[in-house]
Amino acid sequence: MAVPPIVALEIGTSKVVALVGEMREGGHVMITGMGRHPSTGIRKGEITDLENAAVCVRTALAEAEETGKVSIRQVHLAISGGHIQSLVNRGTVPVQSKDGEITQEDIDQVMEVARAVNLPPDRDILHTICQHFCIDDQEMVIQPEGMEGAKLSLDMLVLHGVRNRLRNTVRVVRSVQMQVEDVAFSGLCSALAVLTPEQKAGGVIVIDLGGGTTDYLAYADNVVAAAGALGVGGDHVANDIALAFNIPLSQAEILKRESGNAIIDSTSTGQKISVPADVGFPGRSISLRALHTVMSARVDEILRTIKRRLMNEEILNHISAGVVLTGGGAHTKGVVALTEKIFGLPCMVGRPRGISGLVTTTEAPEYAACIGMVQYGFKYSAGHRTSGLGTLFKKLIGRG
Repeated sequence: MAVPPIVALEIGTSKVVALVGEMREGGHVMITGMGRHPSTGIRKGEITDLENAAVCVRTALAEAEETGKVSIRQVHLAISGGHIQSLVNRGTVPVQSKDGEITQEDIDQVMEVARAVNLPPDRDILHTICQHFCIDDQEMVIQPEGMEGAKLSLDMLVLHGVRNRLRNTVRVVRSVQMQVEDVAFSGLCSALAVLTPEQKAGGVIVIDLGGGTTDYLAYADNVVAAAGALGVGGDHVANDIALAFNIPLSQAEILKRESGNAIIDSTSTGQKISVPADVGFPGRSISLRALHTVMSARVDEILRTIKRRLMNEEILNHISAGVVLTGGGAHTKGVVALTEKIFGLPCMVGRPRGISGLVTTTEAPEYAACIGMVQYGFKYSAGHRTSGLGTLFKKLIGRG
């Protein structure tokens, strides 16, 4: 029986992207359809104007239908936002059998206990991800079934976000008469798209530099150790440039893309770049070094904030495979060098793996999250989920 196509949708701050993916032989995914539209009504990955956001979603999906030659009725939705956070919760249960042998029933029970996290009333769980089991005082057990012990514990990573902000993103999709089949954290999807098994085993950080948000996810000891998002991204860099030099935001965006640098280039001293005239703006020239200084300050702040969070969770000592950058911000000149300097680790730009089809999507880091959502859909669709990764999307979209 043929596996139906998966349609992934990412409602980002700068653009809305829809991708159609088909499963081919050997588990290979081919992207056969794509639609994209500049975003309006979306800020920091969150909905600020439902009607305008719905127009963007409808347009992107219509284009994906046309290029993919499919009729789209349901989507898998990648979600971000600075409100998304994670915590690790340990659940513990006594082993039930008289001889102390751990059974699948014990494992199921400890998973339920580990998922039972007390969150503020305005927050919902987005994912629960198993980390490691513990039998009595033996830590880092991978598969406890069949082993003996008196008590079984499990560390569970719980990703959660503000309920209304999560549901408003779902509401936009439903307003265009689409069914949301599943939701997943964009940072998790980016990691799924670009990481190798060797990187996960060695310990790696994925940072997705988006327009209005920056997602991050860290693997340590071959499990997802931490994840979250900042409500800061490339749009804030452009805004800093506009304010620093008193130029239109549209011109600041062009400067960022064409002349920007995340590090202060020593060769830029004394160089000037011209900002052309625009409506109500006479035009002027600015210092290239000053531009790099403004950009570097903001990107440095974003990266150091993530580093502090990971240091507080004592994760950085378990990272040896470096940092992988995705998202549109990964194109920024100098960002790889700045990341290496801040983290003291090797850094590279991540590109989607194990996928083919439309060339622009398979090569560009800004499509990592949406491509990862296609892969997530095939891997974790209802009926094919693994115990290692769960999502409570039914609660978010009003099912169950």
